[in-house]
Amino acid sequence: MSWWKPLAVIFVPSLVLIVLQVLLYQLVGVIEGSDDPMAPTFTPLKFLAVNVATGMAGVLAILLVVWLAKVPWRSLISSPRALDWRRFRQYLLGAALLVGIGIGVVALVAPESPGWTTFGFTGTTAAMLALVLLSTPVQAAGEELMFRSTMLPAAASWVRSVRPALAVGLIVSGLGFAAVHGSADPWLFGYFALISVSTGVMAIISRGIEAPVAFHVANNVLFTTVNTLMAGGEAFAIDRSTGSGDASLLILAAVNLAMIVFVWLRERRARVAD
Repeated sequence: MSWWKPLAVIFVPSLVLIVLQVLLYQLVGVIEGSDDPMAPTFTPLKFLAVNVATGMAGVLAILLVVWLAKVPWRSLISSPRALDWRRFRQYLLGAALLVGIGIGVVALVAPESPGWTTFGFTGTTAAMLALVLLSTPVQAAGEELMFRSTMLPAAASWVRSVRPALAVGLIVSGLGFAAVHGSADPWLFGYFALISVSTGVMAIISRGIEAPVAFHVANNVLFTTVNTLMAGGEAFAIDRSTGSGDASLLILAAVNLAMIVFVWLRERRARVAD
């Protein structure tokens, strides 16, 4: 693509995502009668607003690249092979197991780090759990479409040689993913960048986004479920301020790396079988 087109792919969907979230937060504030609709506490409607906005931004990113690069949208999902739902199911099960182990280790080693309080189940809890199951996959897929399917290859197109191009794509998409998540804490910023680079490597190894989406869905669904159940029956808040991250994130970083190994082994076995 022309040099300026990747810049549009990098910045336009991210800006649209931010604007959509702010607008939907304001709408939710009116519906709920909130004095501070931008507060970090996730009510069910605010949670739904975030997920819907992310899904819409992901679709926009795909359409933008299709228009600017004149490529078929399917090639941004998987290439050169077709989308494989069997792959997705296998990766989803593997990711759920790895993330579940990671949550268990965090609960044993550093239970205070995620901000869990006490178990509680109320109407708010039930509503949140329903929305987690229904809308979190949309949010996870939207982020993968934005950052792995579009931003990564768009940034990589600035460089002609393959390996340096992949490095540029991974770095730019990793920093973009971390920046959009809006944390000034170095631990959290680094962790978000690692998630992005890890899922980018999964996509490159498998030549598709089944593995990244599966890992993203498993990670977000399981962690949000635990956060909801351990919020004492109230809406939970996500703290991304300076000082909110700590070394317990290394446990979750290890989960990301384990998923990369799982993807590599699965794809290697598939190539040998073929």
